[in-house]
Amino acid sequence: MKIYVPADSAALALGADDVAAAIMEQARARGLSVELVRNGTRGMIWLEPLVEVVMDGVRHGFGPATPDDAGAILDGTCAKALGPVDKLDWMQRQTRLTFARCGIIDPLSLSDYQAHGGLAGLKRAIAMGSADIVDEVTKSGLRGRGGAGFPTGIKWNTVLQAKAAQKYIVCNADEGDSGTFADRMIMEGDPFTLIEGMVIAGLGVDATRGYVYLRSEYPDAISVMTRAVEIARAAGVLGPDVLGSGRAFDLEIRKGAGAYVCGEETSLLNSLEGKRGVVRAKPPLPALEGFLGQPTVVNNVISLATVPVIFEKGAQFYADFGLGRSRGTVTLQIAGNVARGGLFETAFGMSLGDVVNDIAGGTASGRPVKAVQVGGPLGAYMPVSKFDTALGYEEFDAAGGLIGHAGLVVFDDSADMLRMARFAMEFCAVESCGKCTPCRIGAVRGVETIDRIAAGDGAAIPLLTDLCETMKDGSLCALGGFTPFPVMSALTHFPDDFARVKEAAE
Repeated sequence: MKIYVPADSAALALGADDVAAAIMEQARARGLSVELVRNGTRGMIWLEPLVEVVMDGVRHGFGPATPDDAGAILDGTCAKALGPVDKLDWMQRQTRLTFARCGIIDPLSLSDYQAHGGLAGLKRAIAMGSADIVDEVTKSGLRGRGGAGFPTGIKWNTVLQAKAAQKYIVCNADEGDSGTFADRMIMEGDPFTLIEGMVIAGLGVDATRGYVYLRSEYPDAISVMTRAVEIARAAGVLGPDVLGSGRAFDLEIRKGAGAYVCGEETSLLNSLEGKRGVVRAKPPLPALEGFLGQPTVVNNVISLATVPVIFEKGAQFYADFGLGRSRGTVTLQIAGNVARGGLFETAFGMSLGDVVNDIAGGTASGRPVKAVQVGGPLGAYMPVSKFDTALGYEEFDAAGGLIGHAGLVVFDDSADMLRMARFAMEFCAVESCGKCTPCRIGAVRGVETIDRIAAGDGAAIPLLTDLCETMKDGSLCALGGFTPFPVMSALTHFPDDFARVKEAAE
């Protein structure tokens, strides 16, 4: 009898270890032989812990399970039976490319990984020249999934063309945006796909060393990735002779120190070098002078974890999905006040309203949706009137928003948007590295200005608008430059939340 119980952080937080222990205890009491696999999550967080039992070759789900359900699950009498997991509506409606194996395999079984298509992309890349590898990524249309949406192929080509004795691949795993968890999910549920993607990147730009900069708040991901690197190295996937190709690539896991600003690539590089995590002025670009002053590819986890799919299936296969210049899939992380929160991978192009109302099922509170913040704490608050906006980089930009890391946090009509705008400024003030004046001073003045508005000083609204313009145009990085997005979207789309305070004061 084969049973899967996730060891993903979300499932663990909801009691998955206790459920797994109860299943094994009940199995022993019944004299049953059970093979327990601790997999990653399928992404349906409202059903976690999701227990899957293999019946006639099909995985049937039970959830959200508790230790008290263990006996009934083994007996086949559990009232929480969901049927075949792959047939559930949430799973059927997705286009799972990057997350195709997540929740399916044992995360630390390299043989399981290979049985589900793993390493096929790397084997193909090994037979290609560096320029051909970069060209394949360019043709796929893959863009950075960490926020900016910069074309991955252009970044790789810049590093490839740079002349240096040593080049580096750095994976930005400092996932700090509120409502985002895709990086953590893939690292805990399918770590070898990230490793494979980094090796292919190394072969493509002639880099032989790589680093995963992983946030300290993810101890489970750190543990899984560290072990996965050891397994990959022992199997020859990493090291001086990658899969017998004669080409070298190895990597290390480095733990961050909890600074949000280290999600910005140059601040991350400073931290990786053992320096204070402050933003560097650009130019020079990291692609030319990055880690230790050498040409460096800095990509997000999802960007690199998607590379094996492109090489296994082909660039055109990947490019055939999407909308406009947004090719492939977007890994939506649905959180906040929603009935069904979790990870949903789909081709670019679905409307924001369909995601919130249909996929997520509206609010958990049952109250009307008021706003959705897309793209983390620096993302704009999108009102219901913008719900026809298609999920695409250019489409969101035209609507005054940004997709960023594709986290969606939903709020119902009880949310106070003035308080949310204040939170954005306060967040920036706390997390600023202090390098530039617009961010360091502007965010503090922003909190003070919003407090004036809250006290009834409507004349401070033009001052807040002017301050946001200064921060947007003058900040060195996206922390200060993007903070105006949530502030100004709150002010623009929800003016009553600002005006009613003034009226109350009068």
